[in-house]
Amino acid sequence: MAWLVLIVSGILETVWAVALESSKGFSRLVPSVVFGVALLFSMGGLAYAMRTIPIGTGYAVWVGIGAVGTALYGMAVLGDAVTMARIACLLLIVSGVVGLKVLH
Repeated sequence: MAWLVLIVSGILETVWAVALESSKGFSRLVPSVVFGVALLFSMGGLAYAMRTIPIGTGYAVWVGIGAVGTALYGMAVLGDAVTMARIACLLLIVSGVVGLKVLH
């Protein structure tokens, strides 16, 4: 259960990062509220998961999911550049996260 909560919390990290950008410095209400709620649940889930998952593994997986998710969102929706180098770097993050999980 802790791993499922950690994965959902990582996805929520992407949500709050995107909402933070959309809030335009907290000047827009709905994205600001989405940011706050997603941040609360993301951090709460991370805290819950780290009851049983080692901190180094849990935090790295959480950040990795959030970073990759946010970068993919930027490329797919916001028009960020899609290059082989960026894809390769994201794959390195994913392989590191998978490695931490497997070697847990």
